[in-house]
Amino acid sequence: MLLTSHDRAPRPATDTARTPSTDACSAPEARIGALQTTRRLKAVTRRLKAALVASAASVCLVAASASPTPLGVGDRLFPYLGNPGYDVTAYDLSFTYPGTNDKPLQAVTTIDALTTAPLSRVNLDFARGKVASVEIDGEPASFAAAGEDLVVTPDEQVPQGQRMRITVRHTSDPLPSGGREGGWLRTADGLAMANQVDAAHLVFPSNDHPSDKAHFTIRITAPEGYTAVANGLPTSVRRVGAATRWTYRTQHPMATELAQVSIGRSTVVRRTGPHALPLRDVVPTRHRAALEPWLAKTPDQISWMEGKVGPYPFETYGVLVADTSTGFELETQTLSLFERELFTDPAFPQWYVDSIMVHELAHQWFGNSVSPRTWSDLWLNEGHATWYEALYAEEKSNRPLEARMRAAYGASDRWRAAGGPPAAPKAPESDSRLGIFRPNVYDGAALVLYALRQEIGRPAFERLQRAWVSRHKDDTATTADFVSLASQMAGRDLSDFFQGWLYGEKTPPMPGHPDWKPTAAQPTAGPKAMEPRKTAAE
Repeated sequence: MLLTSHDRAPRPATDTARTPSTDACSAPEARIGALQTTRRLKAVTRRLKAALVASAASVCLVAASASPTPLGVGDRLFPYLGNPGYDVTAYDLSFTYPGTNDKPLQAVTTIDALTTAPLSRVNLDFARGKVASVEIDGEPASFAAAGEDLVVTPDEQVPQGQRMRITVRHTSDPLPSGGREGGWLRTADGLAMANQVDAAHLVFPSNDHPSDKAHFTIRITAPEGYTAVANGLPTSVRRVGAATRWTYRTQHPMATELAQVSIGRSTVVRRTGPHALPLRDVVPTRHRAALEPWLAKTPDQISWMEGKVGPYPFETYGVLVADTSTGFELETQTLSLFERELFTDPAFPQWYVDSIMVHELAHQWFGNSVSPRTWSDLWLNEGHATWYEALYAEEKSNRPLEARMRAAYGASDRWRAAGGPPAAPKAPESDSRLGIFRPNVYDGAALVLYALRQEIGRPAFERLQRAWVSRHKDDTATTADFVSLASQMAGRDLSDFFQGWLYGEKTPPMPGHPDWKPTAAQPTAGPKAMEPRKTAAE
């Protein structure tokens, strides 16, 4: 995510308390394929026998009768996101748009998953919308809400290592609820998604944490005159009565926060990128001509990024221009979200817009293909995207990288005091779920990369960048993984170096620049303290 407005902050959101769990018996899970009756009888028999000789089984049976409880995977910043005990392999999302963006969509979410523990209940993250029914492997299951969880109780305990399919029929509501915004983003002519950090479960039931990536199939049905686009490539477009149904499928796993669906009176602009990569941009039809000069830049920007870090990691790319005012841009996988005014407001200079486009493009490698294992690893996303944003501005628009890094160094101690060190950011305030997007994880984290390049030299640094995105492609990674790989590329242990730069309360001396010093605090006004993008770039 990139905050782009100097006088706007991320929109506030309320928090609903949920309880992390270490109880494998009550952890959520999913499986594929309906169980045969004989297998059910055998499973019941095994459970009854085990109950006579093993206390663990009896604990699970008792847990099944307890009140539904919300769970979490224990993320340091968002401890109540996600659910332990299962890995999602695939989502199949189906949305029916009613023709107006102020009414709920009818939806069906199907989740295929593999259990990693025996489960008496299956917890899903879901906090907005009405649930009509839930099935597990085609059989009806009871369900209840608990905090921001949908708690599903199968007719029998699901064993560890079992594939399972959960189908939820529900509504998907684009309206804020109780002050909580996120998920569906209302535009002038329809809807788009903005699910970062923790809002995918406001749109569809899910295991809403970036550590559990999965493949997606997305189906959208909309009335005549609307165009629907989603992550990945289209697999079919067909008429359904007076409406049209579009189906898209990803070829690579994706975190829930990166899901994107655009529904509007849009035009899809197609062109070809490097190596015959299919590109498609989605723009409001009435702004098509005005936006074309910006859209035409994407192929060269992709080529530039490939020259820095290697092949583009996905099956397609494009720019989604939303006709709305958001104050941020978002790196949704294969289809980055931008607010229209970034391209049409003359207050934004051309070099700045170019660099912001590269920022979101760089996220396709850093954050999307290589996703953070926890939200404390966010600096790996935003620091690298900011690094290539700044490097592009230097190479293409003569905006010196060193000058930007020196300014960042001067402010770094203040950023650390306000938001924590880059790899240990402070938790967001309860009324601002996007509060982790502070300067310390943008220019503060890019400053760490600059210090690393100063420390190990440009050749080793560039080998590290390429190795990082290649080694962890389509996977998740941690700060410890980055430190280990950097040490390998440098040929020496860099643990002490990273300890200070990533976790220190004060910014260490900059290698090669002993004259760089922290600068005196400058006055800020409210949200601007959280808004690093324009102030750092100008």
